[in-house]
Amino acid sequence: MYQPSITGHGVFTPDQIITNDELVAAFNAYADLWNAENAQAIATGDVEPMPQSSSDFIVNASGIEQRYVMDKTGTLDPARMYPRLPARDDDQPGIMAEMALDAATKALTMAGRTGAEVDLVICAASNHERAYPAIAIEIQQLLGAQGFAFDMNVACSSATFGIQAAADMVRAGSARRALVVCPEICSGHLEWRDRDCHFIFGDVATAVLIERSEDAQGPRFDIVSTRCATQFSNNIRNNNGFLRRNHDQMDDRRDMQFMQNGRKVFKEVLPMVSSHIGDHMTAMGWQADDLKRLWLHQANKTMNDFIGKKVLGRVPEDGEQPNILQDYANTSSAGSIIAFSKHSDDLEQGDRGVICSFGAGYSVGSVLVERA
Repeated sequence: MYQPSITGHGVFTPDQIITNDELVAAFNAYADLWNAENAQAIATGDVEPMPQSSSDFIVNASGIEQRYVMDKTGTLDPARMYPRLPARDDDQPGIMAEMALDAATKALTMAGRTGAEVDLVICAASNHERAYPAIAIEIQQLLGAQGFAFDMNVACSSATFGIQAAADMVRAGSARRALVVCPEICSGHLEWRDRDCHFIFGDVATAVLIERSEDAQGPRFDIVSTRCATQFSNNIRNNNGFLRRNHDQMDDRRDMQFMQNGRKVFKEVLPMVSSHIGDHMTAMGWQADDLKRLWLHQANKTMNDFIGKKVLGRVPEDGEQPNILQDYANTSSAGSIIAFSKHSDDLEQGDRGVICSFGAGYSVGSVLVERA
């Protein structure tokens, strides 16, 4: 058995930003159009007018101040309100593979490795641009990697589930060096015309390189333990998929985009995640005081503040539970990895931390790491 370690990580950040003010201006323009088109039904009381959004509402509800996206022009067009991503020929790299390649290259550079030295690629993301061939296999080819590759989808928990799968294979010897990449184009499955969720998501790609600790060429985080759990719930759902064209009702179905019952998610997910992390730490003999850092899924600041307080038994101090969602918004599986990538270099040998992601499923994954 081998000790798996994280030896490299990287983040691809799109060059386009949508601020809350820009988003609100576009949404309110759309709401005005909708209200004008439905003025008669509103006057008779048959439908409710669409309310306006505001930057204060967004920050208070989520802590989000902006988001990076692959395309802002289509998203901010009140007559469209979703990204404009040109179709690519089949012989061109897919957009997700292209994003992942950037993040993966950064992770490899940090670890002093090349793509040819990788023998496992896992593309772990909440949505994939096609069913097959696997995005991971395309990334494998672009990197010049060896071995094998596959896609996996556990929604917002995909990164930690992917890390567990990769770490298990490195530990067992079936892979020597693995890349877990999370290209997330969340803007593509968000309903930007829904006031309750139009501000939630952004786009990004992350990558972590996992290899045997004995092979590490620089600083590393040893993966001490991983744990995953799932519990079925409909409270976060996206019904899009290859069966869509077989349904009689196809046009503009709201449930083909991201949907959630936010109040139930808060009520049910928070205790699930808090107890999951606590039980995992207890099983490994870790105490709250042993933790230097919590890298949590970046969905909502209030949720993270609650989990941090429950896990640590007190209000987290500055830097103990870093948030990046004010800049990136919710990036699904990638959020906890962005937080880890941007807030881990300062840790010293022996420092311990937990990477945790959670979301639709319900699903929750935790990774206990120690700086070596």
